[in-house]
Amino acid sequence: MIIQKQNKFYAAHRNEELQDKCRNIHGHRYGLTCFFEVERTGNLTTLFGDFDEQIEPMLKNGYDHGMLIHRHDPLYETLQLHAERTGEEFRLKVLDFPSSVENLSFVLFTEITSLGFRLNRIEVRETDTSVVEYTREDWVADNRRLSESQRETPVGPVVH
Repeated sequence: MIIQKQNKFYAAHRNEELQDKCRNIHGHRYGLTCFFEVERTGNLTTLFGDFDEQIEPMLKNGYDHGMLIHRHDPLYETLQLHAERTGEEFRLKVLDFPSSVENLSFVLFTEITSLGFRLNRIEVRETDTSVVEYTREDWVADNRRLSESQRETPVGPVVH
């Protein structure tokens, strides 16, 4: 059985590897739809609150009103130096690869799976008209590609 649950969060990001408008810092109201695989064990399978108890705090504390930033983006070092100099704190979600919606989908799928949920797929909405559907098969392939690339050159699962 598939149970669907939707969440949203606001976050800034930029993709420093592009030479278009997305190179600039900008924000999105991200939509996250999770499709959980659950086994029916009787009249009641899962309470929607079971998902909310873990996923909402993860999004609120790690993503919402923060900035998604690539560890190797020169801006990351600048923000760290500014924080050290001024004591100002930033909510930064540091990624090992550029903060494209494809890479964000990989990170979210990984984090939600690590909470003990079995995902069939997720949909990450970056804008009203731009959605990435990311499946378990995509996740397995990205993990395989990452483990192979770590033996060679560290790169992200997908870079757009």
